[in-house]
Amino acid sequence: MLKSLRRLLSLGGQSPAAGVFEAWASERGHAFRRVRDAEGCVVEGRLGAQPWRIEWGAPQRQYITGHELRLMAEFNLPKDLQVLVLNRHLMEAMEKAVYEQYVDDVQTRIDTETPPEMRWLVLYHKLPAADMGRLRERYGTVSSMLPWAQQWLASPLNDALAALLDQVPEEHPVVLTIGRGRLTLRTALNEPDVPQLAQWVSVFEHALREARRLGEEWRDASGAGQTTQPSLWEHIGPTDPDETTQRMPPRG
Repeated sequence: MLKSLRRLLSLGGQSPAAGVFEAWASERGHAFRRVRDAEGCVVEGRLGAQPWRIEWGAPQRQYITGHELRLMAEFNLPKDLQVLVLNRHLMEAMEKAVYEQYVDDVQTRIDTETPPEMRWLVLYHKLPAADMGRLRERYGTVSSMLPWAQQWLASPLNDALAALLDQVPEEHPVVLTIGRGRLTLRTALNEPDVPQLAQWVSVFEHALREARRLGEEWRDASGAGQTTQPSLWEHIGPTDPDETTQRMPPRG
């Protein structure tokens, strides 16, 4: 701990916020590096044998103001599995924006310039609120495979997200996605400290652990590796949400 404090005090003109990540990573044996010519940093570590990555810096999404915290991991999941979990405040704002842009303007296609999260809200079905447990008032979910998403959110991930209900304002952007074998957690984090970082890492690790477990269980049940048989996976919607254009279904 004393070494970490000395490191923070010796940063001089460097970003003290990035120093929080450096001290946290050093204490846990994770790799840390600053982003050249920008106020930001990257931390790389592992959950068991599973590598993951943290990025902190300029936002990649317009719905996040200030600095964005991104946690990511890639592992073996079906390529056509898409899941989106986000706070309802942001979900409602996105739904309003996408329909104003594409329906009110009499446009019927979504192009690749639209963030994937907004496209998924249109392309996929919602998980019923009753299946969200304690999260039903705060979060919403859409997925290409609703049974998979329901099981994921019925796991200890539900407890990890529920633990934030009294700590994170309902309008604070929180977005969990699974797509093309990558799990990502995005949120706003302008003035990071160790307790905040630890809580988001805990949520991400729960999401990662349960996604890997479910992926293995569903593959074992299918008996065919990466197969997505309709009888088992119940795939809903297009298999490639990132293709150049997609037809929008009627609202409702």
